[in-house]
Amino acid sequence: MEIVTLNQENLAKEHVCCAIADKKTANGVTLKKAWLHDRFSEGLFFKKANVRGKVFIEYLPAENAWVPIEAAGYMFINCFWVAGSYKGQGYGARLLEECMNDSMGKNGIAVITSHKKKPYLSDKSYLLQKGFEVCDTAPPYFELLVKRFNEAAPLPKFRDTAKAVTIDDKEGLVVLYTDQCPFIDFYITAELDEIEKQYNIQVKKVKIQSRDQAQNAPAAFTTYSAFYNGNFLTHEILTKSKFAKLWEKI
Repeated sequence: MEIVTLNQENLAKEHVCCAIADKKTANGVTLKKAWLHDRFSEGLFFKKANVRGKVFIEYLPAENAWVPIEAAGYMFINCFWVAGSYKGQGYGARLLEECMNDSMGKNGIAVITSHKKKPYLSDKSYLLQKGFEVCDTAPPYFELLVKRFNEAAPLPKFRDTAKAVTIDDKEGLVVLYTDQCPFIDFYITAELDEIEKQYNIQVKKVKIQSRDQAQNAPAAFTTYSAFYNGNFLTHEILTKSKFAKLWEKI
């Protein structure tokens, strides 16, 4: 299995796996690559199998991660994805091994999952099999997992802000997002605008612009977090159909 490591030299010509041949994500890919470019100097790794599919892992020192956790001396996995057609062939194990090798000398590796399998979050059951353990939780369903290398080091934990899952703006739909996912750019515009019209509600889009903002975010998943009337709604990228299902429960 050939592993390709993205860097500032090859970033322009390499694909970022999760958004291949999808015209809707063209601008999102550009934004994602710009975000990656700025993170490489902060110790970010983006490694993928040399296949035409979604088989990759992205991680960086936890101090530089755009998530509200305290995990000094740990590595943090941003995203870990092996598409269905590639599962069961050792790709996940090999990518995780790459992360562990790059994390030698650190206290361990942390990653955000959920108590039940959910889109955009790493598979908790797989990670438990690989020696990770739950070290903290945040409402409504987020879990922080760790694979420890240094038993004497403090365990990673969510910041208090991540456990609030509320925001001061109590009117309408508010979506906080970053450029970490190439799918967001399309849906943050076209789909949210349609939701605003169809449901006659106020929609605000708030882009998280810095690591400091992300590390003090009001929900554990900063790539995309939707709030309705001030309360956390979902971390999943909203489409009209997905919002329709949530609207029935609001």
